[in-house]
Amino acid sequence: MAPVIKEFRLPDLGEGLTESEIVAWHVAVGDTVELNQVIADVETAKAVVELPSPYAGVVAKLHEQPGTVVEVGAPIVSFDVPGAGGDAPATDGPDQSRSEPAEPPRREPNLVGYGAAVEKSGRPARRARRAGAAVPATTIDAAAPAASAPAISTEPAVTPPPAQPPAPAPAPAVADAPRERPRSTPPVRKLARDLGIDLTGLTGSGPNGLIVREDVLAAQQGNAPASRQITAEAPPSSGTGGERVTRTPIRGVRKHTAAAMVASAFTAPHVTEFLTVDVTASMELLGRLKASRAFADVRITPLALVAKALCIALDRNPTLNSRWDEAAQEIVQHHYVNLGIAAATPRGLMVPNIKDAHELGLRELAEALTDLTETARAGKTGPADLSGGTISITNVGVFGIDAGTPILNPGEAAILAMGSVRKMPWEYKDEIALRQVMTLSLSFDHRLVDGEQGSRFLADIGTILRDPGMVLTMV
Repeated sequence: MAPVIKEFRLPDLGEGLTESEIVAWHVAVGDTVELNQVIADVETAKAVVELPSPYAGVVAKLHEQPGTVVEVGAPIVSFDVPGAGGDAPATDGPDQSRSEPAEPPRREPNLVGYGAAVEKSGRPARRARRAGAAVPATTIDAAAPAASAPAISTEPAVTPPPAQPPAPAPAPAVADAPRERPRSTPPVRKLARDLGIDLTGLTGSGPNGLIVREDVLAAQQGNAPASRQITAEAPPSSGTGGERVTRTPIRGVRKHTAAAMVASAFTAPHVTEFLTVDVTASMELLGRLKASRAFADVRITPLALVAKALCIALDRNPTLNSRWDEAAQEIVQHHYVNLGIAAATPRGLMVPNIKDAHELGLRELAEALTDLTETARAGKTGPADLSGGTISITNVGVFGIDAGTPILNPGEAAILAMGSVRKMPWEYKDEIALRQVMTLSLSFDHRLVDGEQGSRFLADIGTILRDPGMVLTMV
């Protein structure tokens, strides 16, 4: 049979996102590919994902170039596939097509969330609503005056002479007619409701006028959406030769992080507490572990000790391992710990998490931390590793910082920042000695966590790090 052209449209990668960026193609026009062979790297708002081919055939056309942001559902590559009979629907005339619905398209084997190819690009068009003046014929007599407008007029109602046709409605009244509901996604509409923003007054900066999170957040801060801002600066330039500014498009991970942090800061009431701890005993323990045979092949760091101390303290303070369910107006307490670790990567800040970290020993936790950070910096973290976190740690100490006020990862009740370990004069056994000291910063959602609960949790972590042997009294 003759080859059949098959279009592969960009799928929703299981995250409910509306767009992705083509990072790189692994195939070229004329290449022969197999089913599920990786053909491209695609960057979503959370991670870089490898895209497998849903067909076996020859690449006929690459619709998009690397660096292009593509809307979900848009074609990205076409294949010449060996002829598959029955792909073209048989039609016996218009009557039959109206009486018997066509068989639904087949779902091809592919990524989570990818369905049958749609016939139109973009999103389904909405049915236009009729203007306010267009009243259904069944509600009034055709010979009756149109408008009757006492409901919108401020003047007393006056019955017009029967022979005189009604005057046309004044122009301002058109603004009161029902308008089409703005195009946006359910998460964006929820964010707008939470922030008290009327979407009907916004102009979308997304594809085809789609209202995105940035439009809502800009309106909440009193700024115009990026698509309507006017600037007197020089045109955008990616170079630095002679230019006074450099513009970098905000996409992918950085775009998602910016929106998430702003939403978190304006949604959850943050409280931050600080505790400076003498961690000399923990650092001595770390040195002994590095020298032991049991940890000889493991990269164990202060972060591993803090992570283990956090998991133990959560068992005594479970409120910190919760989330706020706005829709149900409930506090959801987790009985497991998916520990998020903030990682600085070339694509921006990412917070992958270690699943069921509470079940891991110190060695397993150290191994998981090493794998997690290396994978994140290589840009290979999958979407599943970036979702489902219950509490997070950010290690600002690696940058020489002592303390900070970390912003909550959306959907979590707390985040712990660990500062650098410094040798400082410290009170020790009623004398001043040079000790190794660390500052811990705990931010928590005050809707979920009271000050007493947050303080006890932070104090428990400090107790373990001050004297690791005290953990025997806590478990």
